[in-house]
Amino acid sequence: MTAWALSKGSNCSVEVPVVRAELAWAVGPGVPDIDASALLLTSVGRVRDDGDFVFYNQPRHASEAVRHLGKRHADGAATDTVEVDLRSLEPAVERIVLGASADGGTFGQVPGLVLRLLDAASDAEIARFDMAAGTETAFIGGELYRRQGAWKFRAVGQGYASGLAGLATDFGITVDDPAQTPLVTAPVPPLPPPPADPGPPGPSPSGAARPGKGEERLPVDMRKRLSLRKEQVAVSLRKHGAADVTARVILVLDASGSMSFLYSKGAVADVVERMAAVAAQLDDDGEMQAWTFATTPARLPDLRLGELPEWLRLHVRVGEISLFRRKRKKGLDPSQVDMREVGIQNEEQKVIAEVRAYVRENPVPAPTLVLFFSDGGVYRNAEIEAQLREAVEEPVFWQFVGLGHANYGVLERFDTLPGRRVDNVGFFSVDDISRVPDAELYDRLLSEFPQWIRAARGAGIL
Repeated sequence: MTAWALSKGSNCSVEVPVVRAELAWAVGPGVPDIDASALLLTSVGRVRDDGDFVFYNQPRHASEAVRHLGKRHADGAATDTVEVDLRSLEPAVERIVLGASADGGTFGQVPGLVLRLLDAASDAEIARFDMAAGTETAFIGGELYRRQGAWKFRAVGQGYASGLAGLATDFGITVDDPAQTPLVTAPVPPLPPPPADPGPPGPSPSGAARPGKGEERLPVDMRKRLSLRKEQVAVSLRKHGAADVTARVILVLDASGSMSFLYSKGAVADVVERMAAVAAQLDDDGEMQAWTFATTPARLPDLRLGELPEWLRLHVRVGEISLFRRKRKKGLDPSQVDMREVGIQNEEQKVIAEVRAYVRENPVPAPTLVLFFSDGGVYRNAEIEAQLREAVEEPVFWQFVGLGHANYGVLERFDTLPGRRVDNVGFFSVDDISRVPDAELYDRLLSEFPQWIRAARGAGIL
């Protein structure tokens, strides 16, 4: 294969199925670090959502067609590489823009800057584009594009003085304001002074709402909602023959990039408040363990009923730090998770594994109910299935709830998968969970859990 030496604006055909775009440069004193990236664009020249941006904080596209392979250093030179499987690209993707950003300087300070297009199978060079730059802090080196059913590569060489964020914004990526670093949280009323101690609660009849722990410290409106919701949870449990069931309740919240709208409009905060009623009714101490996840999982502080307003303010949040900065946000409360470390991509299997490990390391006499909320975008189907199959023999029921119409993959199909002693997974999705009445929501949440308890006891799992 003869390699093409391209000049700015020229192009060549690409006749191999998988290519690597390798950005190379010479390292040395005063040379900034360089990061390669890729944007998947439709025919209108824009991304479909933030998931179509592949870079150091989101190294793998959901389709698996584009991957950021990372950096290598050797003999005074460095490379950063993006791999593209042209066969696996979705039909809607017409172009792959191959970008780069300079961290700690400009591209004019980067010697020997070259973009090489390689055959991923043989490592043979297909094309080479030697680039020159000035004060730019972001750069488009080239692009892969469809033309009459075939793929081609074009040398672009366009710079941006506004950095990677400016480049990405031009193609439809949502970028947080670096000066503001907005925190998406749920508005909650201030805590009133605690009322007088009402004294010890009286006995609770079988199947009735259980007295809470610390509920007296809640704002009046929130306390009333919680009381009514606990009654509704009790009704749903009685309806399914589980009036006296106790359980440890664990909450898992999707924090991937596509969830931003649901956080910003308060839908996730509303979900948490409604799930607090489930924990208050099922769990003797009324506490709920909680995780958030995207690219990586993170455990949140335990949710205690009396601290619900402050918990919502501090911990129901996503994307408070710009995608493009690497440093921890200043001013975080010591209990808060740095959401930049969580990332923005969907990796459900990681948080499932972490919750399973927690349950094993912290056994309790009661079964565990995991309430797992996600807006979909599932692509790690094999890994998720392996985790949930292994979890069949564990005292845990996984209730997945889809928030909107999306790709839920194996989560939606798991009920029909054979080869399990008991069905340890439930799933349903809703268009807008905020519009689902409490009675309907709790009925759907708790319909399969009692069936699993009976089957798990019969199988010796409980």
